[in-house]
Amino acid sequence: MSILAGKKIIVTGVANKKSIAWGCAKAIADQGAEIIYTYQNDRMKKNLVKLVGEDAHMFELDVASDEKIAEAFAAIKEKFDTIDGLVHSIAFANKEELSGNVTEITRDGFQLAQDISAYSLLAVSKYAAPLMTEGGSIVTMTYMGSERSIPNYNMMGIAKAALEAEVRYLATELAPKNIRVNAISAGAIKTLAVTGVKDYQSLLSLSEERTPDKVAVTIEEVGNSCAFLLSPLATGIIGDVIYVDKGVHLS
Repeated sequence: MSILAGKKIIVTGVANKKSIAWGCAKAIADQGAEIIYTYQNDRMKKNLVKLVGEDAHMFELDVASDEKIAEAFAAIKEKFDTIDGLVHSIAFANKEELSGNVTEITRDGFQLAQDISAYSLLAVSKYAAPLMTEGGSIVTMTYMGSERSIPNYNMMGIAKAALEAEVRYLATELAPKNIRVNAISAGAIKTLAVTGVKDYQSLLSLSEERTPDKVAVTIEEVGNSCAFLLSPLATGIIGDVIYVDKGVHLS
């Protein structure tokens, strides 16, 4: 039996077929769930339609605006009434904050990256949790640059550290409501987000070399783990960061 049969899951952050969020969406759908996609703006919607078609459930969600977030979840509630899970796969930092020295990070750049990459989890969870009337699961995406100094990851590593702290606090708050919150620390994968990091090809090559089997992790493998965390099979996992990086974090 499919482990997510009958579930309604919101998936954010699908930019193209190489997105980790797309790997998650495919795996979740394969396990029987109904996917509710979100997109940032009309330009991103066009990319999403190419992947999922015009008939898919799609809602505009700009996490930079509290008003837009409230409108998106009001529309989702009107359409579906309840949901069972949320995949948060949203992050952004200015390109100039992903190279050079961290002492050169600007105040505005710091605030922007934290707002979109970290605060957005709190913002969407505030509205998603009340729709999980029968309990549910929230899964966000992080990277080990949150706890190690990865060349040029810089501002995003700082933002991911904040994101992981939020996971622990959200998990504590929402667990009594039967809502689990966890993060997946995915290995380096060539996504649109990674290409913003200076010398990202070196990062990808080094990551693959450090896997015990010398084979890089895929969006499908991350997606399968995400589907598991969203499912009733993972009810014992709360407030954790699960590494899905083919063992890169071991070295």
